Amino acid sequence: MVAVAEPKQKRLTTQTGAIAADTTAIRALDWDRDRFDIEFGLQNGTTYNSFLIRGDQVALVDTAHEKFRHRYLDVLKGLIDPTTIDYLIISHTEPDHSGLVREVLQLAPQTVVVGSKVAIQFLEGFVHQPFERQIVKNGDQLDLGQGHVLEFVNAPNLHWPDTILTYDWGTQTLFTCDVFGMHYCSDALWDEDLAAIEPDYRFYYDCLMGPNARSVLSALKRMGQLGEVQAVANGHGPLLRHNAHELIERYRTWSQDQTKGDRLVAVFYVSGYGYSDRLSQAIARGVTKAGIEVEMMDLVGSDLQDLRELVEHASALVIGMPPATGDRAQEASTALATVLASANDKQFVGFFESYGGDDEPIDPQLTQFRNLGVTQAFPSIRIKETPHDNTYQLCEEAGTDLGQALSRKETIKQRKSMDSDLDKAIGRISGGLYIITAQQGELKGAMLASWVSQASFEPLGVSIAVAKDRAIESLMQVGDQFVLNVLEEGNYQALMKHFLKRFPPGADRFAGIEIRQANNGSPILAAALAYLECEVVSRMECNDHWIVYSQVTNGRVSKPDALTAVHHRKVGNYY
Repeated sequence: MVAVAEPKQKRLTTQTGAIAADTTAIRALDWDRDRFDIEFGLQNGTTYNSFLIRGDQVALVDTAHEKFRHRYLDVLKGLIDPTTIDYLIISHTEPDHSGLVREVLQLAPQTVVVGSKVAIQFLEGFVHQPFERQIVKNGDQLDLGQGHVLEFVNAPNLHWPDTILTYDWGTQTLFTCDVFGMHYCSDALWDEDLAAIEPDYRFYYDCLMGPNARSVLSALKRMGQLGEVQAVANGHGPLLRHNAHELIERYRTWSQDQTKGDRLVAVFYVSGYGYSDRLSQAIARGVTKAGIEVEMMDLVGSDLQDLRELVEHASALVIGMPPATGDRAQEASTALATVLASANDKQFVGFFESYGGDDEPIDPQLTQFRNLGVTQAFPSIRIKETPHDNTYQLCEEAGTDLGQALSRKETIKQRKSMDSDLDKAIGRISGGLYIITAQQGELKGAMLASWVSQASFEPLGVSIAVAKDRAIESLMQVGDQFVLNVLEEGNYQALMKHFLKRFPPGADRFAGIEIRQANNGSPILAAALAYLECEVVSRMECNDHWIVYSQVTNGRVSKPDALTAVHHRKVGNYY
């Protein structure tokens, strides 16, 4: 394996390595990237992985992020004469993988671009030059010679609608782009250290694949028609070989768990139009945090019968506004009319603007659904400027509110069905009263907590149980910092009342509250008895909660003689 290092201060490097016979990985390592799409934070950077397969003919699988233009193209030209590349396989057209397609085609104009029908359509929109193309569908094969027979697997919605997987029968390597990936940057080419990558692998699934759990299961079923998978050549993070089978099966288990419920939210968007993809992903992520299943569908290119069946099966509909004019407007309009015709008065509906510059207006559509008796799920999300962190947080919180609304009746029923003696006994476990506050850039969050305990002496550490559907959970990933505010006995009612109320999606939790800033950037409540500045070290999943263990880095008591407020519950099966 050969590593080519750039100056350390830039923290952008490239790496190449042989991963199978006649197969080379080209990895672009982005060490310091700390934010990616709708995910709230990356703790370990990320990579963009590309691959060369050389038989009698040569195929390049994906490219890299545009920020690596010169580095990537220099490495590629060092490995091969670009004019000898016969095929450029596009797993999907998200810019972090297709950002250098135009540049590769300028070096190799003879190259045939291979992708799904939707992928080729997307490429036409941003390559802006003629190119040879070959549209492939599930089961199609491409013979490169020397035993490298490539078979393609349709994997729409993982996590873009144009995704395909590519299996090399000669090396039993599966090229998967986003699927089975993780945002984890290291010099390790392979997955030798399973313990190190597990948290990022799961977080990546939860953010990008969990909202498409049914599509994951469909893709796994299609993969079953292939041969044995010896290696997974993914698009982000270390490649999978040592633990490939185990990590593939985790997708199956997680997706099966995700689809067990009897409530489903259908999220409709228009791929490649404005920010529809990103915004819909954020809403879907919020819904799944509440334990509700999501299925996403593109309003353009979807079979109308499939769309009709999804609407009829769904408990709630979330619709991203399509373009009002242009090539896709008529098809999107027909699809939207089908959604309306298939809806019923027992459903919820929510709308969001795609910020594509030519959105259909929300209000006429909302009126038509209301006339059917459909309940509005959340205030319509109207976007007047380029979406930013707060926009995506608003979308996620709207999705979580919708998920909670769908599960509320079931939750009440479960509470009533619990054994009363056990319920009362668990309720006798007392706890203090605390408010967790966090801020990362524009993102802010707060939560009233009582499941808090000191967990270690050296280093000083605390553990906190955080429900999965809490908005602040996304700001308490490994490496994140927050403040634990300790409430004072006899002087906590006003703070408790404020932070117990239900905030609308995107609302400022600190409006009207006196705060100051901690060293770690998070708010300190001026009325708190004491505060502790904390950094998340690890997280453990416990069914409906995360146990978050954090190291305490700083703290202060404002009233040395005052006591901590204590919370006593009568029952133990809900807050």
